[in-house]
Amino acid sequence: MEHLLTRLEVDSRPVSRRLVNLLFNSFLPVNQPEEVWCERCVTLIQMNPAAARKFYRYAYEYTAPTNIAKFMLTIRRCLNACIQRAIKENQDDDEESEKENISMLNNVLSINDVASMASLLEITVILWRSIHKALDHNEEAKGYTIRKFASVLPEYFKVFKDDRCMIPLVILASFMPASAIPTFSCGVISKLRNLEKGADENKYSTLIDCLCRWGQVGHIMELICDWISDEMTPRKSNTASERRVRIQVTYQSKPELALDYLEYLLTHSMNRDCLLSVPKKKLNQLLKVLGAAKDILGSIMKATGAGSHSFNQATVVRAFTLYCRLSIHLQHKFSSEGKVYLSHLTETGAWIESHVLPFILMHEQEENVLEQHIEVSQLIIQVYLTVCKDAIMVGLGDTEFQAHLLDVILSIMQTERGCFCIPTLLCILKEIIEASLTQNIDTDEELATFLHAVQALFQKILESVARRLRKQREEGLQLIHSIQMPLGEFIHTVQCWCSSCPTVHHGVLSTLLAAVVVEMSHTLRKASNAEELAPPESTADLPPLSGTLMAMIIKSINVVRSFLNELMECIVCEEIEGIISLTAAAYIVVIIKVVDFSPT
Repeated sequence: MEHLLTRLEVDSRPVSRRLVNLLFNSFLPVNQPEEVWCERCVTLIQMNPAAARKFYRYAYEYTAPTNIAKFMLTIRRCLNACIQRAIKENQDDDEESEKENISMLNNVLSINDVASMASLLEITVILWRSIHKALDHNEEAKGYTIRKFASVLPEYFKVFKDDRCMIPLVILASFMPASAIPTFSCGVISKLRNLEKGADENKYSTLIDCLCRWGQVGHIMELICDWISDEMTPRKSNTASERRVRIQVTYQSKPELALDYLEYLLTHSMNRDCLLSVPKKKLNQLLKVLGAAKDILGSIMKATGAGSHSFNQATVVRAFTLYCRLSIHLQHKFSSEGKVYLSHLTETGAWIESHVLPFILMHEQEENVLEQHIEVSQLIIQVYLTVCKDAIMVGLGDTEFQAHLLDVILSIMQTERGCFCIPTLLCILKEIIEASLTQNIDTDEELATFLHAVQALFQKILESVARRLRKQREEGLQLIHSIQMPLGEFIHTVQCWCSSCPTVHHGVLSTLLAAVVVEMSHTLRKASNAEELAPPESTADLPPLSGTLMAMIIKSINVVRSFLNELMECIVCEEIEGIISLTAAAYIVVIIKVVDFSPT
């Protein structure tokens, strides 16, 4: 039995379902009294709680929804009996009390056994979820179940205070209308307001889920706006209002916690849909509040000293990140109204060019620029590029947006420190190629111009990598390591679309070839003995950049074939000439020759 339960705990869904079928009559014997079901459940929990949760997740497939509902109510009676027994023990009352009794479990369960209590509550949640569709089609049964649990839930919240118990209790509350449990539902916002900064996600996630299920996401949104506004845009005092007598409860603003709440809302699809369903005016207000982060970031970069501003840098950068992300979600939601929200990202790109990049250029020219300014600048750029990449990937960035983004990328690559975002830039170029070839661009000439810009940027990227490797070798080696995956994906994409964009295909391959030949030729020129001139046996024997590029190329026989064709054309056209360059070309062939391309 222990072996079967261990398998049930860890195995895949198909295997787990078969194991549940095998064990079903042992742990949910529907032909026996309901009290026996609960006893078997407790036994299973004590043997393997994780297996118990898995068992009841699939139990609904092997019995009627009615039995699952009965079992939920049986667990409820069991929990009630435990609570009443604890009350009786505390009161030291020998009289027979009016209580619901579960015979054998009296000697097994106690409310002090937190693990068992939590497991029973978790299983109740699992069972309810498994039959929620059936309950939705039977309003009478659903109403009865809700009334039964709503009547005991306030007491459960008083008794089961451990975090592991609170989470399933809050989830149970979310299954019911807010009006059914007013003592709890009216206090959810207060609970969220009173959490401490840095609270774990499990402290607030289920509470936010409740508000979303109840259609009260506007309350949490208002709290988020208030807290962020207090941090980003402090309210000016009003002399007239100060003369009024007010009784007002003051709360400490917690912008970090507000951003935690907002990020949770945006990350989970059900909650995100609820958030985006609120009136557009409120969404615009939230976007405006988050957008104030740009002004604050500008003031941080202009500050003359590390402590000359009062804002938390990490908090403001997070607000800026969520501003960019929310812009994309709003664009998707209101795409029928034009590019209203996509324009926010376009304007942010222009702001980066005019306000952020100058600080990077200043650092390159002056030594007294604070490193903090550079760090903030890089974070802003990285966030912006990542969001833009995602926007293009999901089809929200049209050609105009992509063209503007390419201009921003070009401005970034013209700085010496632009190397930090090269992995993201390669991902963007890959997405732009795929998007531009699937979108309807007016003319072939326009498409060719657009793709030529992509190829030119790729060339600048490789030049920047080579330059960083020459000037700061350690940083260059780290950069080469970081670009391997996005570079491989970019090359693969270019190869896949070679028939649709032969110009880009040719340009990228010629850039790769030039980078390899130039670096290998440079190494050969510096050779001081015969050993250093020996042909390489693998990519590991090549210089760093050449080795990385060749490792990406030889992963695909199609890329190798195209690369060799490009090499032959360059030799025939005498673009590669001279003994050193031709030796480098020969070494490329040697590397390719030792690769086994036979199918495995």
